[in-house]
Amino acid sequence: MGAPEVVLENSDAVYDFYRDHQQNLLKAKAAYWLLGRRYRPRISYAPGARERLRELISQKRPLLIAVNHLSQLDPYTVAAAAWRSALRPVIGRTRVLAKDELFLDAELRSRIDMMGGIPVFRGKDHGLRAVNAAGQRMIDICAERMARGDGIAVFPEGTCNDVDPTRVQTVGSGIGHIAFRAKKLGADPVLVSLGLSYGPRPDPTVEPTKEEAKSASFYFGMPVPALPSKPAEITRLVHDDLQSALDGAVTAY
Repeated sequence: MGAPEVVLENSDAVYDFYRDHQQNLLKAKAAYWLLGRRYRPRISYAPGARERLRELISQKRPLLIAVNHLSQLDPYTVAAAAWRSALRPVIGRTRVLAKDELFLDAELRSRIDMMGGIPVFRGKDHGLRAVNAAGQRMIDICAERMARGDGIAVFPEGTCNDVDPTRVQTVGSGIGHIAFRAKKLGADPVLVSLGLSYGPRPDPTVEPTKEEAKSASFYFGMPVPALPSKPAEITRLVHDDLQSALDGAVTAY
């Protein structure tokens, strides 16, 4: 099946494609390695979190990775952090949710696809009513992939935080529904909160440059292997757990 054009009007074909899409594993690892060298993020963990995360990965539990969102460079610095952290074994087995506009340029799309991207049609871009059906399909595809063992990485705030880089903004309900539907399909997802800090930002509306994004601070919270039963409860847990991880990243910067 050829790669369809990523536009909202074509969302059924888009999600048919990304339900089974698998990037070239060797190329993906090479790309993550290169990003790790380029951005050189600093990684820290809550006490015992690295060992617990390794244990859960060895058990092949699907990971639901939540990361706070600060910059358009985040997908690259997060990929660098994955290479330099306990997440390295799940490279190639983790889908990364990314806004649809990143898939419009062919060269950029090839990089996003290599990183395991799945497009998201956002309400802020197309209107909430217009994206409802596509959003439900996206959640279903993510749940299906988790039930098959893939992890899902999400920026649950949905957009870059230009208010206060030390505080997690409102978390969308999508991440709660992904976990809820994955559980209904028999998956047993583990929440992994990954806090990200580029250091003090005098003006949070100005994103860091590529040079300023180097040596970012990433902090892994303790993995949460038992999630609540309701989507809203999962969403609240994600917000609170991610804030704790962000506090750790800010402190460690």
